Amino acid sequence: EVQLVESGGGLVQAGGSLRLSCAASGFTFDDYAIGWFRQAPGKEREGVSCISSSDGSTYYADSVKGRFTISSDNAKNTVYLQMNSLKPEDTAVYYCALMDYYCSGSVDYWGQGTQVTVSS
Repeated sequence: EVQLVESGGGLVQAGGSLRLSCAASGFTFDDYAIGWFRQAPGKEREGVSCISSSDGSTYYADSVKGRFTISSDNAKNTVYLQMNSLKPEDTAVYYCALMDYYCSGSVDYWGQGTQVTVSS
């Protein structure tokens, strides 16, 4: 059974940093694409970042480029999202997702989400 468990969310002031973790299990963690998504109140869920194990490629939404960094630790079956220079508009529930092999594919599994709140 595939499981994705996010952690690391919380309340932070604008300009601060948080690191989100996505602990994965139930699939081969050397052949995957895992994405981070977020959903703010009253808005649609949007893609934030993605990492593909096939070639190590990473992707970022324009709104987070230069501030967020995605990485993985295959030994720990964990993907991280380092978020720096946080802004109030980054406030959302953040979800990690196992993609259908490629970052451009559909989402096969979702985590339960972790709340990130950035105060001004």
